[in-house]
Amino acid sequence: MAEIRVRNLHKAFADFVAVRDSSFTVRDGEFFCLLGPSGCGKTTTLRMIAGLELPTSGTIELAGRDVTFNRAGERDIAFVFQLFALYPHMNVRENIGFPLKCMGMKRAGIATRVEEAARILRISHLLDSRVSGLSGGDRQRIALGRAIVREPAAFMMDEPLGALDAEFRHLMCGELRGLHDRLKATTVYVTHDQMEAMAMADTIAVMNRGIIEQYATPQEIYDRPASLFVADFIGSPPMNLLSFTGALAPGARAVRLDGAAVGVPELREGVEERPLVLGVRPEHVRFAEAGALRGEVYGTEYLGTTQIVTLKTPAGPLKARVPSTVAVKPGERIGLDFRADRLSLFDAASGRALRTALHDPAPRHAASHQVRRGGSHG
Repeated sequence: MAEIRVRNLHKAFADFVAVRDSSFTVRDGEFFCLLGPSGCGKTTTLRMIAGLELPTSGTIELAGRDVTFNRAGERDIAFVFQLFALYPHMNVRENIGFPLKCMGMKRAGIATRVEEAARILRISHLLDSRVSGLSGGDRQRIALGRAIVREPAAFMMDEPLGALDAEFRHLMCGELRGLHDRLKATTVYVTHDQMEAMAMADTIAVMNRGIIEQYATPQEIYDRPASLFVADFIGSPPMNLLSFTGALAPGARAVRLDGAAVGVPELREGVEERPLVLGVRPEHVRFAEAGALRGEVYGTEYLGTTQIVTLKTPAGPLKARVPSTVAVKPGERIGLDFRADRLSLFDAASGRALRTALHDPAPRHAASHQVRRGGSHG
């Protein structure tokens, strides 16, 4: 497998810029996600890496080799699409082995690779079945098998679970990550679904309007969003964003929110009087009789062991994730307290996070996937 280096990648279609000066590295054996809403440029970026689109400018390196203007067939990359694109007149064995047949591989070699891919994907019992009567999950495994048998340098996956229902998507997330860990494959995965990205990725690039807003591990993106867009896009419910205006000195540890002093992580750089935004995750909101900020209960959403309580505050609407045993009723006024060490501050005009003790640059490292999945991402 191979490392992928993308530098200053830019793609314009006439006056429309689809991808703007993007740079990132996908390390050898890494599961990397391009995450963002429809039209953000993630699929265009993937297609340029795969050689299906040529960039306007910038460079793409695969295993240390410049492949920027190489054709797709010269890049040793396997592509898995959202639509399975299987051949209905062939059985499963023939579908998986078709790329090898096109490459001129001998029949015995094809059989060996097909059986190995089927064993990895747990579909050996389906090899002689027609694809038309199989479930969506099985057909997705077949599409993956057709990519695996080629033993490529890297896998490109464009929303491969998008055509499956919610139950199958959840199941296939675990299957895909397990497959990745067994193959130790370099994988670039495109999705608009934050849950998929947070569950599977080692590293995520969050894209918006052709720009990479943040490039980090799932935990870093969740805990330390680099922009208002990321804060609002990641999390279910997303981060609460409360507006206020103020000037802050370097080292400040509190802000004034509707006249109430709210503790925040230590500010590294001062800011002049301007509109600012305080970000707080729902799970970092606590109900406290002596809370400086007050909110009026608007509604509740029961989730079993927890509930999401929506409140109106002078600084804007706010959602709190609290135990379901906490009794609240619409119209009730409640004191609110926040975990000071977990809050984010943003400049309202630029949308970028201010540097605080929470947002100090962290060394980028591959944390344990199992440990990350244990955290709360919504």
